[in-house]
Amino acid sequence: MKKIVFIFMFVIVTLAGCQKQFEEANAAENNQDLSTIINQFEEADAKINQFLDQLDDPNTPIEIKAKILCIDYPNVYNQQYAPALFKISPKKHPPDRLDRDLIISMDYYKNKLHIQCEKYI
Repeated sequence: MKKIVFIFMFVIVTLAGCQKQFEEANAAENNQDLSTIINQFEEADAKINQFLDQLDDPNTPIEIKAKILCIDYPNVYNQQYAPALFKISPKKHPPDRLDRDLIISMDYYKNKLHIQCEKYI
């Protein structure tokens, strides 16, 4: 009976140790993934800020502004910025909110700059 209890305790301790190693490895992997996602977000955010600066710059030609507004900005937003932001904080930034934010931003610049994207697509 003592032998069975000893074996049982040994198995439990071994499994607990393996579980802890697995959790530590998983946490390290998640931190690495989060770090990568944050870097992707920061790169996309920098691109978007550059686009917005160009849209606000009176010296930027209207053709460049139209290309940024109708093609470049929505592509970077949809392919890089929104997915990374959603992965970082999905409850705070659900896809429908991210989509709505893009539409609001684009509508603002379309009205401000009198650009119709249908002409440039």
